Amino acid sequence: MFARTRIAMAAVPALLMLGACTSTTAAAPAAPATSVAAATSAPASAASSAAAAVKTADATTLALKMADSSLGSILVDGNGKTLYLFTKDSPNTSACAGQCLVAWPPLIGKPTVGSGVDDSKLGSFTRADGSVQATYNGWPLYYWKGDAKAGDVAGQNVQSVWFVIDHDGNAVKK
Repeated sequence: MFARTRIAMAAVPALLMLGACTSTTAAAPAAPATSVAAATSAPASAASSAAAAVKTADATTLALKMADSSLGSILVDGNGKTLYLFTKDSPNTSACAGQCLVAWPPLIGKPTVGSGVDDSKLGSFTRADGSVQATYNGWPLYYWKGDAKAGDVAGQNVQSVWFVIDHDGNAVKK
């Protein structure tokens, strides 16, 4: 009994983190996140964890490329780590803040063209916290904290709102 309680208690933070990435308020108009630290529903420690997750990538990492995966050819960073889009975002605007940024760290910096990408789809925007987030076809780019190495695609279709990206900048919904 005690072991089951510990397992159930351990699952709660992960579920709350995922829920933070998909909650919406019907009455509130869509607006860009005000800042990483401004996530009012997240405790102070979560806001500081989210701020720590926002780090500018190096030039090698920012050289985006296409790579073969179990989901077909997908967008990855220069080190081969899978990049994702969040369908609740809008062009050049991130809806991910607070705990969401802990689970889905953004690719920070201006991307450059690597093998197989369409350079006309590369872009970036300035987040409310002043950091510059990379985009592809207007979609803000993120990593999934559950992907341990290059080629992992464990973030695919998480809560039906997180997807890998194809060459044209569209969500791969396999």
